[in-house]
Amino acid sequence: MEISFHGAAGGVTGSCHHLRIGKTQLLVDCGEFQGERDIAEENAADFGFDASEIDYLLLTHAHLDHCGRIPLLVKRGFRGEIVCTSATRDLARLVMLDSAGLAVEEAKRANRRGNRKGEKPRDPLYDVQDVLDAMDRFGRQPAYGSPLTLSEEVTVTFGDAGHILGSAWILLEVREGDKSSARRIVFSGDLGNAGKPIINLPTPAPQSDIVVMETTYGDRLHKPMEPSVSELRDAILDTLGKGGNIIIPTFALERAQDLLFFLRELIEKGELPPHLPVFLDSPMAISATEIFRRHPECFNRSTHDLFEKGTDPFGLPNLHFTRDTSESMAINQIKGGAVIMAGSGMASGGRVTHHLRHNLWRTDSSVIFVGYAAKGTLARRIIDGSKSVHIFGEEVRVVARIFTIGGFSAHADHDELLAWYGRAQKPEHTFLVHGEDNGREGIAKILREKGLAVHCPVIGEHYSL
Repeated sequence: MEISFHGAAGGVTGSCHHLRIGKTQLLVDCGEFQGERDIAEENAADFGFDASEIDYLLLTHAHLDHCGRIPLLVKRGFRGEIVCTSATRDLARLVMLDSAGLAVEEAKRANRRGNRKGEKPRDPLYDVQDVLDAMDRFGRQPAYGSPLTLSEEVTVTFGDAGHILGSAWILLEVREGDKSSARRIVFSGDLGNAGKPIINLPTPAPQSDIVVMETTYGDRLHKPMEPSVSELRDAILDTLGKGGNIIIPTFALERAQDLLFFLRELIEKGELPPHLPVFLDSPMAISATEIFRRHPECFNRSTHDLFEKGTDPFGLPNLHFTRDTSESMAINQIKGGAVIMAGSGMASGGRVTHHLRHNLWRTDSSVIFVGYAAKGTLARRIIDGSKSVHIFGEEVRVVARIFTIGGFSAHADHDELLAWYGRAQKPEHTFLVHGEDNGREGIAKILREKGLAVHCPVIGEHYSL
């Protein structure tokens, strides 16, 4: 048996792990690389394995950095089965279609620039037809905790990772050759923060021989949810008092829905104005919210109860969904008093960049970051204190008040990662992925002190197990 790493090995995007188990070849995730460096070549590069030889792709969840290169995988010859939860399938379709639209538009822009320089035209990474072809590969959609036989050698079980709707950790039980006992390999996917309001907590890791675990926040602790919500409320009230706008770069999946949930609660409690204008300026987040409503099986008990009582957990008195570009542009005519939630969460593209260009230079406005910002992204530069940033080729001063509220993270923090891992007991090998150096070392140091074999793989690295 051999495992190799082809993304999220030394960084937090591009998750893709390859397993050879006897005659069976598996992938766990196939995500896009993200960031503001020139990543077009990185995403278009060779996978490091033959796509046509992969029998199964096991998808942990629908974030772009875990599913975003699936259409490219199919385009390059993958004809196996994609296995994931039902909610992940629905969200992945939405995410990949959005990504295809952006890829086509980016290729058009690049080709317009290239034509003027006499450069060869560039094709998009993939297009809508490639996404539709990829959707044909989606097969079985197991419920949490129900073992599924993939081959004579491999059985898979999905467990609730508590990260986003439908997210899962994945347990493989592997029998090679004439061995009577199975070896157990668990992939954490991305694990959720215990304070999240809508979905269930992550279920603990099963006892395992080998663990592949994310470490996004392996070097830090999150602020508890209650003070984080209070900080969000205070930031909004402070900005309203100054007469400015509140810009919240928002991930379309889970973060947007979490924020709508908390804003509804704050308005119902009288802690925010009853008719506060809130704009969800993200077609994907709007569609994702509709998908959430179709999957109550993923909700925790309290959110389930709200639905049963006829309360929409995501409904606000003065909530505006803006799908059309013209509606999005009109928001920037509002000089103050609005909460504007728009993608992308790392401000690496999307509509939020336009809202930042119109508000970063204003002393009366605020920007509230509520999620992880990878190195090289616009969000990270603002958070790190840049006095000015370039947006659409224009230098924009950063004088708006900047808030970073870590408690809303969809990822488990240092202690939560170790608590989840602890139920695996004492694995033979632990591979730490999906984390920058500090995050991985924050976990690796503690596990090594316990005498455990810990590996921090780099892209392209192979291990024989």
